[in-house]
Amino acid sequence: MHDLNHVHDDSEDTEHTPAQRAAAASRSTWVSVAVNLGLTVLQIAAGIFSKSQGLIADGVHSLSDLVADFVVLLASHHSKKDADTDHPYGHQRFETAASLVLGLLLLAVGAGMLWSAASKLQAPEAIAQVHVLALCVAGGALVAKELLFRYMLAVAKRVKSSMLVANAWHARSDAASSLVVGIGIIGNLAGYPLLDPIAALIVGFMVSKMGWGFAWDALHDLMDRAVDEAEVDAIRQTLQATPGVRGVHDLHTRKMGDMVVADAHIEVDATLSVEAGHEIAVMARQRVLQRHRVLNLMTHIDPWRRPDRDHTGA
Repeated sequence: MHDLNHVHDDSEDTEHTPAQRAAAASRSTWVSVAVNLGLTVLQIAAGIFSKSQGLIADGVHSLSDLVADFVVLLASHHSKKDADTDHPYGHQRFETAASLVLGLLLLAVGAGMLWSAASKLQAPEAIAQVHVLALCVAGGALVAKELLFRYMLAVAKRVKSSMLVANAWHARSDAASSLVVGIGIIGNLAGYPLLDPIAALIVGFMVSKMGWGFAWDALHDLMDRAVDEAEVDAIRQTLQATPGVRGVHDLHTRKMGDMVVADAHIEVDATLSVEAGHEIAVMARQRVLQRHRVLNLMTHIDPWRRPDRDHTGA
C-alpha cells in the first residue's frame, strides 16, 4: 500500500505549512489535468478510429483521472482552512476523504472495464482488427503517464501528502495500463485479435485492485487509525527527553489527514507544585508539536515517586 509511510522515507525533513502543501497540490494537479485532458481526447478518438477496445478503455481511465484531479483540487482547497467552531482540529481529513473518493472512483472504472472486456470475449468473432495508429497512441500515452507519475510523486514526497501520493500512484496505474494495452494491440496486429480485449480485462483488474487498496486505507484512517509504531516511539522519546518528565504511558495517536492528534499520560515528580507540573506538560507538548507532524497533543499529568519512597503513604 502506497501510503504516507513511503513519504517519510524521503530524506528531506522540511515541514510545510498547510498553505504550502495546498499550493503544491494545486500546481501538480493542474499539470495532471492538462495531461489527462489531452490523453482522454486522443485515446478515445484514436481508439474509436482504430477499433481498439483496449485503447478506449485506457482513454476512459484517463477520463477518470480528470475527475480524480478535480476531487484533489477540491479537497486541497478545503483542507487548508483553519480550525473553526465546527472543526476544532481543522479540516485535514478532507484529504483522507478525497483518497476514499479516488479509491471508489477507481473501483467503479475498473468494474466497467471488466464488464466491457468480458462482453467482448464472449463474442470473439466481433473483435475487429485494430489500426497501427492505436499502437502509436498507446506508446505516447505510456511515456506521458510515466513522466507525470514521477513528477507528481516527487511533489508528494516533498510536501509529505498522502493524498498526492495516492494521486501519483493513480497516474502510475495509468502508465501500467497503457503498457498492457500496447501489448494487446501488438498481439492484435500480429493476428491474435483476442489479445486486445484481454488487455482491457487486465487493465480492469489492475484499476480495481488499486481502487480497493486506496479506499480501504482511507476508510481505516477515517476510523481513527493510529500512526505506525516507529512514529509513536519517536513521539514517546521526545516526551521522555523533556526535562522534568519521569515517565510516559498510555500514548495514543490517530490520523487527522496527514497530521496526527495524540494524547499521553506523563509522569512528573509528585512533590512538585501543580504550576510546576503544568509547565513541564506545556514544554513537552511544544517539543512534540515542533518535532513531529502532530496537530495537537493532550497531556495528563500523573504523580511520580522515587522507588525508595513508600508509595502507600501514612
